[in-house]
Amino acid sequence: MPPRPLSVTLLSNMTVSMSGLTKYLVAIAAISISAALSGCGSPALRTIPEDGTILAFGDSLTAGVGTTEENSYPSVLADLTGRTVINAGVSGETTDEGAVRLPEELDDAEPDLVIIIEGGNDLLQNRDPATIRENIQTMIEAAKARGVQVVLIGIPQMKLFSDCAPLYEELADDFKLVFDGTLLAGLLRSPSLKSDYIHLNAKGYRTMAESIYKLLKQNGAV
Repeated sequence: MPPRPLSVTLLSNMTVSMSGLTKYLVAIAAISISAALSGCGSPALRTIPEDGTILAFGDSLTAGVGTTEENSYPSVLADLTGRTVINAGVSGETTDEGAVRLPEELDDAEPDLVIIIEGGNDLLQNRDPATIRENIQTMIEAAKARGVQVVLIGIPQMKLFSDCAPLYEELADDFKLVFDGTLLAGLLRSPSLKSDYIHLNAKGYRTMAESIYKLLKQNGAV
């Protein structure tokens, strides 16, 4: 049998090489996509029973300053989730005060989950970010010591078009928390959702509650 022409042999070898290269590239792409997806997944939450309790802990944004009690985000969240949501918001509170108050609130309510939204008053007063971080860490540790799940919502820095202060994302990473660092920044940049410079109106608080409900649902809490 006569030998194949050199061009045919080269073409055949190139076809085999390309086939192997394609399989290699497909495998690499699959690994990369898998790694990316696993890195983007939020930590899962335990499902809150239908008779369970959520503790909404924070300052005026939790209390609902700028609207009525029934339009505050905890009230709307209770309607959306079908769970008991306790409004433990204290207007004007700073994180050092919150760190002292939270353990008592946790012991009284015995919640399945606590949503922490605090630090806005500290940031308005230009307090040391390291101190704010330490205080919120104390809150997180108090909840975890009692077996209470924590959801952390970041507070934006007091700068135009800013997202949440870096300390919130750092804490969320350190404690592997379900976290939203853009919600409040987006709401507070929308004049139609605000009652004044730093507080929301009824529409704003409803949007806030709907976003938190979505976050809870995506992570299996409800």
